[in-house]
Amino acid sequence: MRYLLPVTLLVALLAMLMLRGYVNSEILADHRVRPPAPTTQVPDEVLTGGPVIDARAGGEVKTLSVPDRRVVLTFDDGPDPVWTPRVLDKLKEYDAHGVFFVTGTMAARHPGLVRRMVDEGHEIGLHTFNHPDLSYQSTGRIDWELSQNQLALAGAAGVRTSLFRPPYSSYSAAMDNKSWPVTRYIGSRGYLTVVNDTDSEDWKRPGVDAIVERATPKGGKGAIVLMHDSGGDRSQTVAALDRMLPDLQEKGYTFTRLTTALDAPSAHTPVTGFALWKGKAFVSAVSVSEKVTGVLVIGLAAIGVLVLARFGLMLLLSFLHARKVRRRNFTWGEPLTRPVSVLVPAYNERECIEATVRSLAVSEHPIEIIVIDDGSTDGTADLVEAMRLPGVRVVRQQNAGKPAALNNGIRHARYDIVVMMDGDTVFEPATVRELVQPFADPRVGAVAGNAKVGNRDSLIGAWQHIEYVMGFNLDRRMYDVLGCMPTIPGAVGAFRREALERVGGMSEDTLAEDTDVTMALHRDGWRVVYAENARAWTEAPESVQQLWSQRYRWSYGTMQAIWKHRRAVIERGPSGRFGRVGLPFVSLFMVVAPLLAPLIDVFLLYGLVFGPTGKTVAAWFGVLVVQAVCAAYAFRLDKERMVHLISLPLQQILYRQLMYVVLLQSWITALTGGRLRWQKLRRTGVVEAPGGVSAPRRGNEGAEAAAGRRPVG
Repeated sequence: MRYLLPVTLLVALLAMLMLRGYVNSEILADHRVRPPAPTTQVPDEVLTGGPVIDARAGGEVKTLSVPDRRVVLTFDDGPDPVWTPRVLDKLKEYDAHGVFFVTGTMAARHPGLVRRMVDEGHEIGLHTFNHPDLSYQSTGRIDWELSQNQLALAGAAGVRTSLFRPPYSSYSAAMDNKSWPVTRYIGSRGYLTVVNDTDSEDWKRPGVDAIVERATPKGGKGAIVLMHDSGGDRSQTVAALDRMLPDLQEKGYTFTRLTTALDAPSAHTPVTGFALWKGKAFVSAVSVSEKVTGVLVIGLAAIGVLVLARFGLMLLLSFLHARKVRRRNFTWGEPLTRPVSVLVPAYNERECIEATVRSLAVSEHPIEIIVIDDGSTDGTADLVEAMRLPGVRVVRQQNAGKPAALNNGIRHARYDIVVMMDGDTVFEPATVRELVQPFADPRVGAVAGNAKVGNRDSLIGAWQHIEYVMGFNLDRRMYDVLGCMPTIPGAVGAFRREALERVGGMSEDTLAEDTDVTMALHRDGWRVVYAENARAWTEAPESVQQLWSQRYRWSYGTMQAIWKHRRAVIERGPSGRFGRVGLPFVSLFMVVAPLLAPLIDVFLLYGLVFGPTGKTVAAWFGVLVVQAVCAAYAFRLDKERMVHLISLPLQQILYRQLMYVVLLQSWITALTGGRLRWQKLRRTGVVEAPGGVSAPRRGNEGAEAAAGRRPVG
């Protein structure tokens, strides 16, 4: 289910976008218009005949004209949701009827207007589906345009029609060697081709007087009048009808359907059976796609605003945070020099544990080191004990998971401040000292350190490095100022022991125990702050599979934590403040916005393929520039080299897609009630802290790993 649903959603989204593009003439549309051609192949009876061309009877061609004092008003290119109802209202007001030559794209999108036309006694004609110049098209494409137009008409009003008007047509005298073969082929398919003999030229919007003048038949003759109910502002057309209809009716003219004017059978044929249901299914699918993509467009706009607002907020609040903590006279209180306990939960960390413990052994702050071996099977505990370093204790337990290991470590800790780190992480000598200084403020219950990617030489490592510096540490500065930091990173964080005991220690309820406990501390009234100089170097996943596993757990665990603490929204006191400020903020920017962010890329691809390509590319690069500015500022704050930002565009194209799918799968797992277990990532032990003491390598395996990578620094 976790794989089937994302694929199904993706396919459904692509299908709806394609259908939307199809019915909006963005896909398979052809906007070429052929210039006039010679008329040598057109029969004289067509060039000099009436505006109705009947080429249905084999090789015989007939033309028909409307009798005197009869006017057939024809309206092209609709139905339009704004102007067609107004045209229909005027016709109804004066008890007049006409013919609406509808396009399939508009009929499928506005079926209710087509039904109203039929119900109010008007006639419907085909005007193709996508409005191409048929003289450029093959007979197969012509058949397709006709059948799709009939499909939309059947789904909208349950009828077929035998009337057809070619796009870009005018008078029968304008028929030429390119358009005549099309008219002859259309006739062989059973259609009457209807052009006009009176052009109102309302599409030019020449003014109401000019439209009335051009649309009025001369000398009491009958006429087929060309007008439009779509394609732009048709207010002059509506006003012209309001004047022309009563004036000509007073002069004895009647406004009627074409077949009525010609004393012929109705052009409409009821559609039944499978053809009817096929049409209804098509129109329904168009309606769903229009509504869904409309919502998605709104969502895209909302996401765009949220993304830009978040970037702006990050830049502003990060600047304020840096300005505050970097002032010369800034202090948390009296310098904290008393010893603290450092907990290192470890499960099969043989490759990394020596570097981790040795980096702690040279700490500039007095510490005790407690390695909690969570039932390792690779001799992790034996390796630490064999190091025989002073101040290092090993606590062994049966495998019970990281939260249980941390709680066990807290029980064995001697001091009131507890630092927690991962077994694959190394600290700089000053990390612990910098991490614990905020505890001089008695309101501080926890401190987040500055986690950095150590193995950043590979492309996937560089992408995670950008994410850590920009997406995590810049975020933490913002959340610090807002007072709603969601997560103390497991790689480098410190807690006041009293605060942990008040919230019940590290919970095993979620897969993100660090986020869970941080939210619990907020609800208990403790401050959670960020120490930018407390740097820790962690080994990031080096393969897509490992990265997927890690982020899947993080994402799902964060959702679990948000759901667990949802009652904070209705509570009072510190819990209520976090619930009504922090929890919505975290939910919006860590769960909802990232879930909808793929719309940016989906519409990017759509715009690149179906246009407008230039505007689409410009918009995407605009977002990329904003991200690059934020990333550059984050790198400057962290004193990182800008060279890694070279891979930022590629990260936005490839890396983000992986994160989208991970988040979507997390949502699906949560909604389907799935369970996710802890997944141990494979470590190589290549990360060292700048200026720290690294563990000696053993054997050929360590030599090969060292030869293939260089330490960070």
